[in-house]
Amino acid sequence: QVQLVESGGGLVEPGGSLRLSCAASGYAVSRCAMRWYRQSPGKERELVAQITSGGGSTNYADSVKGRFTISRDNAKNTVYLQMNSLKPEDTAVYYCNALLDYSGESYWGQGTQVTVSS
Repeated sequence: QVQLVESGGGLVEPGGSLRLSCAASGYAVSRCAMRWYRQSPGKERELVAQITSGGGSTNYADSVKGRFTISRDNAKNTVYLQMNSLKPEDTAVYYCNALLDYSGESYWGQGTQVTVSS
């Protein structure tokens, strides 16, 4: 059983930064495609960033490219989302997702709220 626990959300002013963490247990994050999604009220869940298993190639939504960075610490079995130059439109609940490489099973964390407001 894979468990994902997100942390690091909060309230930040526009232009500020936050780092989200997704701590995994039950499976190695290096063997998963790890993704960050976000969802704000009235909108569909949106894929924000992804890091692939193995080599760790990264991809980003156009709306966050150049501002957000996804990374992985295999020793800590944790994935991060560094968010800089935050905008009010980044306000959402952010979810971590793991897609296992051998089975295609998908697991979700509980989500962490990010609010960008002055």
